[in-house]
Amino acid sequence: MTNNVELISPELFADPGTGVYAVLDGASIPGLISKLYQLRPKYECLYRGELAPDMAEVAPYLVQLESETEFCDWVLNQGWGNHWGIFAVGTADLFTLRQHFRRFLTVHDSNGKPLLFRYYDPRVMRTYLPTCDSQEVAAIFGPVSSFIMESEDPGIMLSYWHKSGSLVAKKKQLSDLQNSQRAMK
Repeated sequence: MTNNVELISPELFADPGTGVYAVLDGASIPGLISKLYQLRPKYECLYRGELAPDMAEVAPYLVQLESETEFCDWVLNQGWGNHWGIFAVGTADLFTLRQHFRRFLTVHDSNGKPLLFRYYDPRVMRTYLPTCDSQEVAAIFGPVSSFIMESEDPGIMLSYWHKSGSLVAKKKQLSDLQNSQRAMK
């Protein structure tokens, strides 16, 4: 059986002119902080300031992924299908993306009460994106060229991008990617 790294990495790293980032949900990933310290990818917490240890464990993190690294392989093999986070592809740097993604952490309900918006959970993002109007699409994408995430069925990869103010979505069966990779060998 082909692993997720072999199937998903070529899709994530298809354009050598872009960076690949994961927005990871510490609340869904046991041991994320340890892995960040141990494997040392470039990363930033999306929460501001010094966090108490229990808050740091559940915070969202923006991580720059590098192809063929232990951290990237860990995220793709262990996290895919377990709603660990979403992937963002684009030309912006880590600092710019952190600033961008921080803007969406809090939303307000109809009474003005602030609520945490866990858009980095693929179950939330894949539900939210199709409801966006053109202004919301432009806002959520900002410097991001595309978002990639698991579907409800982890055997399906979802890709989203925008064109002329409209959201474009594409589904790819991981089994089809596996078959096309076999055919190329």
